[in-house]
Amino acid sequence: MDFTELVSLSTHLFEGAGVAVMVVGAFVSLGMVLLQRHKESGESAFRHFRQKVGRSILLGLELLVAADIIRTVSEEPTLQGVLVLGMIVLIRTFLSFTLAVELEGHWPWQSARIKALEKMQSSGSAQRPVVEDRGAGEQHAEH
Repeated sequence: MDFTELVSLSTHLFEGAGVAVMVVGAFVSLGMVLLQRHKESGESAFRHFRQKVGRSILLGLELLVAADIIRTVSEEPTLQGVLVLGMIVLIRTFLSFTLAVELEGHWPWQSARIKALEKMQSSGSAQRPVVEDRGAGEQHAEH
């Protein structure tokens, strides 16, 4: 097996893994919700099912993007190939971000701030969290 065949095989494996994660994740999520249905209301069970399926889709999309990148860098580089990869990555990244917002209720980069606020609230602290300004390296109180 030469290098080109090995790269092609790895691309197909990543694609298969991406699809499998989405399909298996949906079935596992359904099974988990059905097992838990007596503990939760219908609305709560549906919300948990959506979150579990959404996380499976996010992971599957990441694997599909990896497959596209491997395929593009392994082939002879052409402008059309790079443009197609760029469009695919943009679409899948947009889907990933919108799914993350749907599942978490906020943008992914807001997670650290929200966790800090939740930690403060659970500890009963009245202080504002100190957040480091990544651009200037300064610290300031969060408003």
